[in-house]
Amino acid sequence: MKILIVEDEPKTGAYLRQGLTEAGFVTDLAREGWEGLELAKSGHYDLVILDVMLPGLDGWHVLEGVRRAGIGTPVLFLTARDRVDDRVKGLELGADDYLVKPFAFAELLARVHSLVRRGQASLESAVLKAADLELDLLRRRATRAGRKIDLTAKEFALLELFLRRKGEVLPRSLIASQVWDMNFDSDTNVIDVAVRRLRVKIDEGFDTKLVHTVRGMGYVLETGAENAGS
Repeated sequence: MKILIVEDEPKTGAYLRQGLTEAGFVTDLAREGWEGLELAKSGHYDLVILDVMLPGLDGWHVLEGVRRAGIGTPVLFLTARDRVDDRVKGLELGADDYLVKPFAFAELLARVHSLVRRGQASLESAVLKAADLELDLLRRRATRAGRKIDLTAKEFALLELFLRRKGEVLPRSLIASQVWDMNFDSDTNVIDVAVRRLRVKIDEGFDTKLVHTVRGMGYVLETGAENAGS
């Protein structure tokens, strides 16, 4: 577990770094807002502990920049400001927790563990997988065996549906209603064309085929071809 500490007060920064390191975390320490923002935007951290009053760029703006970059890393605000409107502002900007200085390290550590667990659970639920195929819902990115797959918005939605209902045969009517928000017309081949294009992108060049046709019924995503017509 890796934690970024953004704290300009030397004693507090050293205290946090030592305590969290002894608790088994890997830590980086930034002493200015701009430095903290650039490190946080790398997305390589499981948690950011962020002071509000920082030189160069305050904690509010650091948090805004992190969330604007699409980084969902949990953020714990540390500050001496105990006004209710300050706490509300931090939470509205996307902070996950708020701890007022001075604080007991035991309480900080308990909150750190809670936020890291919550962040891991959120991250896991945001990535759908089948074999070596991964669909990252937060970053809107699909990969197979580490290779990026470029998908249209409809293809992304179609693949998400397949992955969420992995192993389940999906009739064309269900696909039409879930992805295209329309009633299925047996005279249209829009579903078949879309599935064919998706299969080319995610299955072509791979020994294990994931999307299969079940004749007379619809389509299914599974790692084996059993029960599949083609």
